[in-house]
Amino acid sequence: MDLSDISYIRTFVHYFLHLVFPVFIALIFYRKNWKKVYLILLATMLVDLDHLFADPIFDPDRASVGFHFLHSYYAIAVYFLMLFFKGNIRIIGIGLLFHMLTDLQDFYLWPH
Repeated sequence: MDLSDISYIRTFVHYFLHLVFPVFIALIFYRKNWKKVYLILLATMLVDLDHLFADPIFDPDRASVGFHFLHSYYAIAVYFLMLFFKGNIRIIGIGLLFHMLTDLQDFYLWPH
């Protein structure tokens, strides 16, 4: 398996975790309202709008976490505090933290 094969797997895992895995989170923890929760979890991907302020916008050799302002450690602390609220705020916090974990694994667990 060469680096280009790994790149395809890395891309698949990244988008699977961003788009498909939230369905499982919604079904397991919010079965009654899973569709609404899934849409909220998907909406948390808007956090990536902070990439538009970077030059270049996308750099596969740059970690998002710790670089972009909505991916900063201060922002992650706020996302963690959102877990202590009820309702949609908690769901948004879960989505944002899962997004950060996905971005971390995407950069640190795969060769570049």
